[in-house]
Amino acid sequence: MYSCISMKQVTIGKKKVYPLTIPSGIITTEASTIEKYARDIPELGIITTKTIGPEPRPGNIEPILHQYEPGSFVNAVGLKNPGCKAFAKKLENINFPEDKYLLISVMGASTEDFCQVITTLEKYADGFELNLSCPHAKGYGQQIGEDPKLVYEIVKAVTSITKKQVFAKLSPNVKDIAQIAEAAMNAGAYGITAINTVGPDEVKNSDGHPILSNKKGGRSGKATLPFGLEAVKKITDKLGNIPILGMGGIRSAEDIRAYQNSGAKLFGIGSSLAGLDDHQIIKYFRTLAQDLENNSNHAKNQLTTVDMSYTQTKVTNKIDCAPDFKIIEFDLHLKALPAEFIFVWLPGTAEKPFSILNDAPLTLAIQERGGCTKSINALKAGDNVYIRGPHGKSITELSHKHLVLVGGGSGIAGLYIFAKHFATTHKITTLLGAKDKDHIFYQDEFRKFGDVHIATEDGSIGTKGYVTELLNELNLDTDVCFLNCGPKPMIEALIAIQSQITSNENILSSIDYLTMCGVGICGSCANANGTRSCVSGPFLSVASRLP
Repeated sequence: MYSCISMKQVTIGKKKVYPLTIPSGIITTEASTIEKYARDIPELGIITTKTIGPEPRPGNIEPILHQYEPGSFVNAVGLKNPGCKAFAKKLENINFPEDKYLLISVMGASTEDFCQVITTLEKYADGFELNLSCPHAKGYGQQIGEDPKLVYEIVKAVTSITKKQVFAKLSPNVKDIAQIAEAAMNAGAYGITAINTVGPDEVKNSDGHPILSNKKGGRSGKATLPFGLEAVKKITDKLGNIPILGMGGIRSAEDIRAYQNSGAKLFGIGSSLAGLDDHQIIKYFRTLAQDLENNSNHAKNQLTTVDMSYTQTKVTNKIDCAPDFKIIEFDLHLKALPAEFIFVWLPGTAEKPFSILNDAPLTLAIQERGGCTKSINALKAGDNVYIRGPHGKSITELSHKHLVLVGGGSGIAGLYIFAKHFATTHKITTLLGAKDKDHIFYQDEFRKFGDVHIATEDGSIGTKGYVTELLNELNLDTDVCFLNCGPKPMIEALIAIQSQITSNENILSSIDYLTMCGVGICGSCANANGTRSCVSGPFLSVASRLP
């Protein structure tokens, strides 16, 4: 049996912190989430950022993540980031605790790139992690990190311009990881991060379509545990007692003990957290710390299983509401609950998330915003698509007996299942708003469950004006719950009115945040409070949205 590691703090530079982190590119990718997790999870002594480059990088289009077996993933985000100048402004606006260590991950195609990013972010960082290991971004990461001479040059240049600790993040996909680690340490690195993802590999669905838009991606999660342990042991055998941040497949205290016995002193837990909301992650790390103190192994039981599988279906009907707006029915019946959403995947094009307008049959309202939605709206009856989900945190109980559903534009689609689900137990009032009559839909279906009020900007149907004006006309008592779905400006205007009527926890809103993975890993859907809407929402109370 492995010896027990206690949750004692370790010293990195001038700071003494707990030895746990979430690896780069997972969950803490937005500034708001960095602040939230640094504040709310005591056991996370190190907060690692997404990888930041000298200029903005859009990354790959979705799908960017897929679970190919339980607990194991393949991903190709494509080093998506806002660039170092924009990221510096984001860090400027958060309160980062003094007792935590901010490890900023850095990328570049040259020595000059790395130095530029580090110079720009120097004042915010406690330390830097050099991404010399991403396996699927051409010209970056692993293509640089497999050359010991180039690694030496980059680390030497970086350590000559910063007094902060520098970790070199290495790939398991090289001939001799220990040789690369030795080059980094000889150049002045403080420590080594091992490992990044394994691969790249291609994963196809049952019909032979490559799932990732990039086709190939790096493997992470449960299956990478032996690769991480082997890499850490090889580095330790060659270099002895050096600071190593070990990661790859960690799910439990037992896994951390295995990494410790291989030579790691710091530990990263990432893909294992898929599907967990913030409260569940807080509980997980608390239990993990107790396991490390008590030589137990309970934390792994708090992890969950996500379903990212695809179901093939066909288009059965399409209603052309407007040139840029369609309602599409599919040959698929889902058992969806209020607030859940799905992804539509067109192989070779992209995938996007959508509210479920109706679940029997699956019906979606598609507003064209880009290439993917335009391609979906171009589908004809009989065309094949792939669906994954439902995802999201369902809402099946609401204590207040009067529900006011407020939808704007395509946001109307997120409300019908609420009306259908709660019609027998609650009074339903629905407010629908859009720019014109062609973008108001399902009003007859909503009327089956209660009163419906409509506003259009051009007055072509209902009241001329905005849906907020309809709200002002209702005589509501305090025993009411609001469910809002639509664009952010509309929801902010609604909340200003609704908060005068009822308390914040009775105002639930779904805003169209960027949602890429749907299982909480990429962190792209974090709101201003750092809450990831794909696992905690998409309907969030005003109370949860406040900073």
